[in-house]
Amino acid sequence: MEFVFLGTGAGVPAKGRNVSAIALQLLEERGETWLFDCGEATQHQILHTSVRPRRIEKIFITHLHGDHIFGLPGLLGSRSFQGGTTPLTVYGPKGIKQFVEVALAVSTTHVKYPLEIIEITEEGIVYEDKQFLVETKRLSHGIECFGYRIVEKDIPGHLLVDKLLEEGIKPGPIFKRLKDGETVELEDGRVLCGQNFIGPPQKGRIITILGDTRYCEASIQLAQDADVLVHEATFGAEDSQQAHDYYHSTTEQAANIALQANVKQMILTHISSRYQGEACKILLEEAKRVFPNTEIAADLKHFLISR
Repeated sequence: MEFVFLGTGAGVPAKGRNVSAIALQLLEERGETWLFDCGEATQHQILHTSVRPRRIEKIFITHLHGDHIFGLPGLLGSRSFQGGTTPLTVYGPKGIKQFVEVALAVSTTHVKYPLEIIEITEEGIVYEDKQFLVETKRLSHGIECFGYRIVEKDIPGHLLVDKLLEEGIKPGPIFKRLKDGETVELEDGRVLCGQNFIGPPQKGRIITILGDTRYCEASIQLAQDADVLVHEATFGAEDSQQAHDYYHSTTEQAANIALQANVKQMILTHISSRYQGEACKILLEEAKRVFPNTEIAADLKHFLISR
Protein backbone atom coordinates (compact mmCIF):
# COMPACT_ATOMS: atom_id res chain seq x y z
CA MET A 1 0.00 0.00 0.00
CA GLU A 2 1.50 3.28 -1.10
CA PHE A 3 0.58 6.92 -1.71
CA VAL A 4 1.69 8.66 -4.88
CA PHE A 5 0.98 12.39 -4.67
CA LEU A 6 0.14 13.61 -8.16
CA GLY A 7 -0.83 17.15 -7.19
CA THR A 8 -0.28 18.93 -3.89
CA GLY A 9 -1.15 22.57 -4.61
CA ALA A 10 -4.20 24.68 -3.81
CA GLY A 11 -6.49 26.51 -6.20
CA VAL A 12 -4.42 26.87 -9.35
CA PRO A 13 -1.40 25.03 -10.78
CA ALA A 14 2.01 26.42 -9.87
CA LYS A 15 5.48 25.64 -11.19
CA GLY A 16 6.26 23.45 -8.23
CA ARG A 17 2.86 22.01 -7.44
CA ASN A 18 -0.02 20.83 -9.59
CA VAL A 19 -3.57 20.83 -8.23
CA SER A 20 -5.10 18.08 -6.10
CA ALA A 21 -4.82 14.37 -6.88
CA ILE A 22 -3.61 11.45 -4.80
CA ALA A 23 -3.16 7.87 -5.99
CA LEU A 24 -3.46 5.08 -3.43
CA GLN A 25 -1.62 2.11 -4.89
CA LEU A 26 -3.17 -1.18 -3.74
CA LEU A 27 -1.18 -3.38 -6.09
CA GLU A 28 -0.15 -6.04 -3.56
CA GLU A 29 -3.52 -6.02 -1.83
CA ARG A 30 -5.80 -6.20 -4.89
CA GLY A 31 -3.87 -5.28 -8.05
CA GLU A 32 -5.53 -1.91 -8.49
CA THR A 33 -5.27 1.81 -7.77
CA TRP A 34 -7.71 4.20 -6.11
CA LEU A 35 -7.60 7.90 -6.93
CA PHE A 36 -8.64 10.69 -4.59
CA ASP A 37 -9.55 13.87 -6.48
CA CYS A 38 -8.47 14.55 -10.04
CA GLY A 39 -7.43 18.11 -10.67
CA GLU A 40 -6.41 19.58 -14.00
CA ALA A 41 -3.52 17.73 -15.71
CA THR A 42 -3.63 14.74 -13.39
CA GLN A 43 -3.07 12.44 -16.34
CA HIS A 44 0.07 14.41 -17.26
CA GLN A 45 1.39 13.89 -13.74
CA ILE A 46 0.65 10.18 -14.01
CA LEU A 47 3.03 9.95 -16.97
CA HIS A 48 5.92 10.61 -14.58
CA THR A 49 4.95 7.78 -12.21
CA SER A 50 4.35 4.04 -12.11
CA VAL A 51 0.58 4.61 -11.84
CA ARG A 52 -1.31 2.94 -14.69
CA PRO A 53 -4.71 4.41 -15.66
CA ARG A 54 -5.97 0.93 -16.59
CA ARG A 55 -5.48 -0.11 -12.95
CA ILE A 56 -7.52 2.80 -11.57
CA GLU A 57 -10.82 1.22 -10.56
CA LYS A 58 -12.19 3.73 -8.05
CA ILE A 59 -12.06 7.52 -7.95
CA PHE A 60 -13.22 9.33 -4.82
CA ILE A 61 -13.97 13.04 -5.25
CA THR A 62 -14.01 15.19 -2.11
CA HIS A 63 -15.85 18.19 -3.60
CA LEU A 64 -16.65 19.90 -6.88
CA HIS A 65 -14.27 22.84 -6.91
CA GLY A 66 -12.40 22.88 -10.20
CA ASP A 67 -8.95 22.22 -8.77
CA HIS A 68 -10.27 18.84 -7.62
CA ILE A 69 -12.26 17.70 -10.69
CA PHE A 70 -11.15 19.43 -13.91
CA GLY A 71 -8.83 16.55 -14.81
CA LEU A 72 -11.51 13.88 -14.45
CA PRO A 73 -13.11 13.81 -17.95
CA GLY A 74 -9.73 13.67 -19.66
CA LEU A 75 -8.49 10.85 -17.45
CA LEU A 76 -11.67 8.83 -18.01
CA GLY A 77 -11.31 9.22 -21.77
CA SER A 78 -7.61 8.38 -21.81
CA ARG A 79 -8.20 5.26 -19.74
CA SER A 80 -10.47 4.02 -22.51
CA PHE A 81 -8.11 5.04 -25.33
CA GLN A 82 -5.29 3.18 -23.60
CA GLY A 83 -7.20 -0.09 -23.52
CA GLY A 84 -8.80 0.00 -20.10
CA THR A 85 -11.69 -2.44 -20.04
CA THR A 86 -12.32 -3.14 -16.35
CA PRO A 87 -15.17 -1.33 -14.59
CA LEU A 88 -14.49 2.02 -12.91
CA THR A 89 -16.59 3.69 -10.22
CA VAL A 90 -16.55 7.40 -9.42
CA TYR A 91 -17.82 8.54 -6.01
CA GLY A 92 -18.52 12.16 -5.17
CA PRO A 93 -21.01 14.80 -4.01
CA LYS A 94 -24.25 15.52 -5.83
CA GLY A 95 -23.44 17.06 -9.20
CA ILE A 96 -20.47 14.85 -10.06
CA LYS A 97 -22.65 12.66 -12.30
CA GLN A 98 -23.90 15.63 -14.33
CA PHE A 99 -20.38 17.07 -14.61
CA VAL A 100 -18.89 13.85 -15.99
CA GLU A 101 -21.78 12.95 -18.27
CA VAL A 102 -22.01 16.43 -19.82
CA ALA A 103 -18.24 16.67 -20.34
CA LEU A 104 -18.11 13.27 -22.04
CA ALA A 105 -21.23 13.91 -24.12
CA VAL A 106 -20.25 17.37 -25.38
CA SER A 107 -16.76 16.15 -26.30
CA THR A 108 -18.23 12.97 -27.90
CA THR A 109 -15.97 10.87 -25.69
CA HIS A 110 -17.13 7.26 -25.51
CA VAL A 111 -15.56 5.11 -22.81
CA LYS A 112 -15.30 1.41 -23.63
CA TYR A 113 -15.54 0.15 -20.07
CA PRO A 114 -18.43 0.08 -17.58
CA LEU A 115 -18.50 3.46 -15.81
CA GLU A 116 -20.59 3.89 -12.68
CA ILE A 117 -21.03 7.23 -10.94
CA ILE A 118 -22.30 7.16 -7.37
CA GLU A 119 -23.38 10.44 -5.81
CA ILE A 120 -22.94 10.64 -2.05
CA THR A 121 -25.97 12.13 -0.36
CA GLU A 122 -25.51 10.80 3.17
CA GLU A 123 -22.67 10.28 5.58
CA GLY A 124 -21.65 6.71 6.29
CA ILE A 125 -20.23 3.73 4.45
CA VAL A 126 -20.00 4.29 0.70
CA TYR A 127 -18.10 1.11 -0.18
CA GLU A 128 -17.37 -2.22 1.48
CA ASP A 129 -16.08 -5.61 0.43
CA LYS A 130 -14.19 -8.41 2.19
CA GLN A 131 -10.97 -6.37 2.20
CA PHE A 132 -11.86 -2.70 2.65
CA LEU A 133 -14.45 -0.35 4.05
CA VAL A 134 -14.72 3.31 3.01
CA GLU A 135 -16.62 5.71 5.25
CA THR A 136 -17.32 9.37 4.62
CA LYS A 137 -18.39 12.44 6.59
CA ARG A 138 -19.16 16.02 5.62
CA LEU A 139 -16.41 18.52 6.32
CA SER A 140 -16.60 22.29 6.82
CA HIS A 141 -16.02 23.92 3.44
CA GLY A 142 -17.66 26.54 1.23
CA ILE A 143 -19.50 23.85 -0.73
CA GLU A 144 -20.40 20.29 0.16
CA CYS A 145 -17.16 18.46 0.81
CA PHE A 146 -16.40 14.98 2.11
CA GLY A 147 -13.53 13.33 3.89
CA TYR A 148 -12.82 9.62 3.46
CA ARG A 149 -11.76 7.00 6.01
CA ILE A 150 -10.36 3.85 4.38
CA VAL A 151 -10.27 0.84 6.69
CA GLU A 152 -8.41 -2.29 5.70
CA LYS A 153 -10.05 -5.25 7.39
CA ASP A 154 -7.89 -7.53 9.52
CA ILE A 155 -6.03 -10.13 7.50
CA PRO A 156 -6.44 -13.78 8.64
CA GLY A 157 -3.34 -15.37 10.11
CA HIS A 158 -1.10 -17.67 8.11
CA LEU A 159 -1.47 -21.44 8.23
CA LEU A 160 1.12 -22.87 10.66
CA VAL A 161 2.62 -25.32 8.19
CA ASP A 162 5.52 -26.37 10.42
CA LYS A 163 3.09 -27.31 13.20
CA LEU A 164 1.08 -29.45 10.76
CA LEU A 165 4.20 -31.18 9.49
CA GLU A 166 5.12 -31.99 13.10
CA GLU A 167 1.71 -33.67 13.38
CA GLY A 168 2.60 -35.78 10.35
CA ILE A 169 0.13 -34.03 8.06
CA LYS A 170 1.32 -33.78 4.48
CA PRO A 171 0.47 -30.83 2.19
CA GLY A 172 -2.78 -31.34 0.33
CA PRO A 173 -6.53 -30.67 0.57
CA ILE A 174 -6.45 -30.96 4.36
CA PHE A 175 -4.24 -27.85 4.53
CA LYS A 176 -6.89 -25.78 2.75
CA ARG A 177 -9.70 -27.06 4.95
CA LEU A 178 -7.74 -26.22 8.08
CA LYS A 179 -6.80 -22.82 6.65
CA ASP A 180 -10.54 -22.19 6.20
CA GLY A 181 -11.02 -22.91 9.90
CA GLU A 182 -12.72 -26.27 9.48
CA THR A 183 -12.52 -29.15 11.93
CA VAL A 184 -11.05 -32.19 10.17
CA GLU A 185 -11.14 -35.85 11.21
CA LEU A 186 -8.12 -37.81 9.99
CA GLU A 187 -8.08 -41.44 8.87
CA ASP A 188 -6.37 -42.45 12.13
CA GLY A 189 -9.23 -40.94 14.13
CA ARG A 190 -7.51 -37.76 15.24
CA VAL A 191 -9.60 -34.60 15.09
CA LEU A 192 -7.86 -31.32 14.18
CA CYS A 193 -9.43 -27.92 14.70
CA GLY A 194 -8.37 -25.44 12.05
CA GLN A 195 -8.23 -22.54 14.52
CA ASN A 196 -5.37 -24.31 16.34
CA PHE A 197 -3.21 -24.18 13.22
CA ILE A 198 -3.69 -20.58 12.18
CA GLY A 199 -1.46 -17.75 13.38
CA PRO A 200 -2.75 -14.47 14.80
CA PRO A 201 -4.47 -12.09 12.34
CA GLN A 202 -2.67 -9.04 11.00
CA LYS A 203 -4.23 -5.76 11.99
CA GLY A 204 -5.59 -3.84 9.01
CA ARG A 205 -4.43 -0.31 8.30
CA ILE A 206 -6.54 2.85 8.51
CA ILE A 207 -6.03 5.80 6.19
CA THR A 208 -7.87 9.12 6.31
CA ILE A 209 -7.90 11.51 3.35
CA LEU A 210 -9.65 14.79 3.98
CA GLY A 211 -10.87 17.28 1.42
CA ASP A 212 -10.71 21.05 1.86
CA THR A 213 -11.97 22.01 5.29
CA ARG A 214 -11.88 24.27 8.28
CA TYR A 215 -11.01 22.71 11.63
CA CYS A 216 -14.03 20.55 12.52
CA GLU A 217 -15.16 17.61 14.64
CA ALA A 218 -15.83 15.42 11.59
CA SER A 219 -12.12 15.52 10.75
CA ILE A 220 -11.24 14.12 14.17
CA GLN A 221 -13.84 11.37 13.86
CA LEU A 222 -12.65 10.30 10.43
CA ALA A 223 -9.01 10.33 11.50
CA GLN A 224 -9.43 8.53 14.84
CA ASP A 225 -6.51 6.09 15.37
CA ALA A 226 -5.54 6.26 11.69
CA ASP A 227 -2.15 5.00 10.56
CA VAL A 228 -1.90 7.94 8.16
CA LEU A 229 -3.88 11.18 7.96
CA VAL A 230 -3.67 13.29 4.80
CA HIS A 231 -4.75 16.81 5.71
CA GLU A 232 -4.81 20.08 3.81
CA ALA A 233 -2.58 22.92 5.02
CA THR A 234 -3.41 25.75 2.67
CA PHE A 235 -2.13 28.44 5.04
CA GLY A 236 0.58 28.99 7.60
CA ALA A 237 -0.21 29.43 11.27
CA GLU A 238 -0.14 33.23 11.06
CA ASP A 239 -3.03 33.25 8.56
CA SER A 240 -5.65 31.55 10.73
CA GLN A 241 -8.27 34.24 10.05
CA GLN A 242 -7.78 33.96 6.30
CA ALA A 243 -7.96 30.17 6.54
CA HIS A 244 -11.27 30.46 8.37
CA ASP A 245 -12.66 32.98 5.90
CA TYR A 246 -11.83 30.73 2.95
CA TYR A 247 -12.93 27.47 4.65
CA HIS A 248 -9.40 26.04 4.84
CA SER A 249 -6.94 24.95 7.53
CA THR A 250 -3.58 26.11 8.80
CA THR A 251 -0.63 23.88 9.57
CA GLU A 252 -1.28 24.10 13.31
CA GLN A 253 -4.97 23.31 12.92
CA ALA A 254 -4.15 20.21 10.88
CA ALA A 255 -1.59 19.14 13.47
CA ASN A 256 -4.14 19.54 16.27
CA ILE A 257 -6.53 17.26 14.38
CA ALA A 258 -3.78 14.64 14.15
CA LEU A 259 -2.98 15.00 17.84
CA GLN A 260 -6.58 14.74 19.04
CA ALA A 261 -7.34 11.82 16.72
CA ASN A 262 -4.31 9.84 17.91
CA VAL A 263 -3.00 9.21 14.40
CA LYS A 264 0.42 7.69 13.80
CA GLN A 265 1.53 9.94 10.93
CA MET A 266 0.25 13.03 9.14
CA ILE A 267 1.00 14.20 5.61
CA LEU A 268 0.25 17.81 4.69
CA THR A 269 -0.94 18.71 1.19
CA HIS A 270 -3.01 21.36 -0.67
CA ILE A 271 -0.33 23.99 -0.11
CA SER A 272 -0.94 27.55 -1.29
CA SER A 273 1.38 28.75 -4.07
CA ARG A 274 2.45 31.64 -1.83
CA TYR A 275 4.69 29.15 0.00
CA GLN A 276 7.80 28.35 -2.03
CA GLY A 277 11.20 26.94 -1.08
CA GLU A 278 12.16 27.79 2.49
CA ALA A 279 8.59 28.86 3.25
CA CYS A 280 7.47 25.23 2.89
CA LYS A 281 10.02 24.20 5.51
CA ILE A 282 8.49 26.76 7.86
CA LEU A 283 5.04 25.20 7.29
CA LEU A 284 6.43 21.80 8.20
CA GLU A 285 8.15 23.14 11.32
CA GLU A 286 4.90 24.77 12.47
CA ALA A 287 3.04 21.48 12.23
CA LYS A 288 5.83 19.48 13.86
CA ARG A 289 5.80 21.67 16.94
CA VAL A 290 2.30 20.33 17.60
CA PHE A 291 2.51 16.88 15.98
CA PRO A 292 6.12 15.72 15.44
CA ASN A 293 5.45 12.84 13.03
CA THR A 294 4.44 15.10 10.16
CA GLU A 295 5.58 15.12 6.54
CA ILE A 296 4.79 17.59 3.79
CA ALA A 297 3.85 16.16 0.41
CA ALA A 298 5.46 17.18 -2.86
CA ASP A 299 4.32 16.39 -6.38
CA LEU A 300 5.31 12.85 -7.44
CA LYS A 301 6.47 11.95 -3.94
CA HIS A 302 5.79 8.40 -2.70
CA PHE A 303 4.86 7.38 0.84
CA LEU A 304 4.84 3.70 1.79
CA ILE A 305 2.10 2.79 4.27
CA SER A 306 3.58 0.02 6.37
CA ARG A 307 1.79 -2.26 8.82
